[in-house]
Parts: sequence; structure tokens; C-alpha cells
Amino acid sequence: MIETENIHYSYPNKVEALKGVSLTIKDGEFVAIMGQNGAGKSTFVKHFNGLLKPSSGAVKIDGVETTKSSVAALARNVGFVFQNPDHQLFSETVEEEIAFALKNFGFEPKVVEERVTWALNLLSLTQYRKTSPFLLSGGERKRVALASVLAWNPKTLILDEPTIGQDYEQKEKLRQFIMQMQTQKKTIVTVTHDVEFVAECNPRVILMKEGKIVADGIGREILTDPAKLELSSIVLPQIAQVFAKLSAFGFPKDIIDIYEAKTLLLQTKERHSK
Repeated sequence: MIETENIHYSYPNKVEALKGVSLTIKDGEFVAIMGQNGAGKSTFVKHFNGLLKPSSGAVKIDGVETTKSSVAALARNVGFVFQNPDHQLFSETVEEEIAFALKNFGFEPKVVEERVTWALNLLSLTQYRKTSPFLLSGGERKRVALASVLAWNPKTLILDEPTIGQDYEQKEKLRQFIMQMQTQKKTIVTVTHDVEFVAECNPRVILMKEGKIVADGIGREILTDPAKLELSSIVLPQIAQVFAKLSAFGFPKDIIDIYEAKTLLLQTKERHSK
């Protein structure tokens, strides 16, 4: 469980990035944190694995304050994938990059090999196994960074802008993997501007603005509420925009999932064709 209690955080230049943020994320939850640039999203989640420590207030992971744990100790259970993959890649090959943390955490060589192969396959990186990650595209480097964290199977996964540079196929693979992790009771927290991706996943949504939480609720409710989204400069997902118009013909307004939308439209077509 992740608990933040009235945390404030100011950078050395005196900019106050977080202004009294309190939030509880239960084990097994999938949470999307959204808001415009400068809202404090990335600063907030960096407190979850001790990369940042609050200026005041408390952050607890499974009941233990992060100020009383090292980043290394927290990292074993809280995996963090940075928005910019170049901030965490350093090995000479993709294979070595993915294996590094596994070896550091003391996994047996056979397990390291199995987990590296699994991660390479999962994220379509097998062909780059012996390639330097710095020779890959931005989207590919992003997948390497993700693979290097997924490989050690952390209890909690923090994803900062995971869909940047990814095509639809890769986004769909990520969505399916997140759904799979949920069945395993993993906790997933993503920071993202990708409202369409969030709509298809339908997690709990936290909206932030100027270092504060301004809305918190299930995706279906938050992402179909224009007033709440406007607070964080986020537009309605395309499916929600369509069904807002179709509500005049009796369709529900709170549709954000493309698959649910398809089912509703096909059912309507069948009824009218009889």
C-alpha cells in the first residue's frame, strides 16, 4: 500500500512542486495520474520509491516511511520506469541492461536468463538483444527501460509517460500486460497525458493541478466529466465525445472504452435490423 500524508515538496530553487498531497493507493490498484505539465505528477510519484523525500508530511510504503528506507531497499518492490529512458539506461547491450538489476538483486544465473528472454519477447526486443540501447530509437529505448524493470517482477510498478514514442500495437501490448498484472494483484501507477490510453484501461484517475489533487475517481466518471477534466487542461477522450452527442438518442454518456462502444453500437444495429 502507498500512503502519502499531507506531503509538501520544494526544489532547491524554492519552487513548491507539491502542496499538501494526501492519497492512499491500495495493493492491486491501477491508478493513472494526469494533469498539465508542471502539475507535480512526476515529482509526486518519485516519492513512491524514495527518489525524492518530502519537505514535510510522510510517505509510507507498506507502512514504512520512505525516509527510513534506502532507495535500493525500496526499489526491490517498487519498480520505476522514467519518462526519459536515457535517465536509466547505461549498459552496453540490451541484454545486459535487462539483466543488471536481476543480478544485483541476487537472482540465480538460470533465472536471470529466463527473465531476460521473457522480457525481450514481451516487448518485441529479441532482435536487439546484443545491440547497444543507445543505437535504438526513442520508442525502442523506452521499451528497453520498461523491460529492465518488468524483468524483476516488482510488487508495484510506476510508469512515467509509458506510451510516448509507442505505436498503437505497442500501446495495446502494454494495456494487455497491465491487465495481466492486475490479475496478479500488482499495483500499477502511471503518469500520462495519453487520455485515449487511459480511457481504454479505465483505471482510477487522479487529476492534479499546481501541486494539488483536484479530482479522484474511477476512470468512467472522471473521463466523462468535462468540468473536472478542464481543471487539469485535459480533453474528453474521443469515445466520450462521441457518446456525449449520442446521448440525445438514448445512449449512455459514460462510455470511454472502445470495446464497450463497439458492443453497444452493434447491439443497436441488430435491434434496428429486426
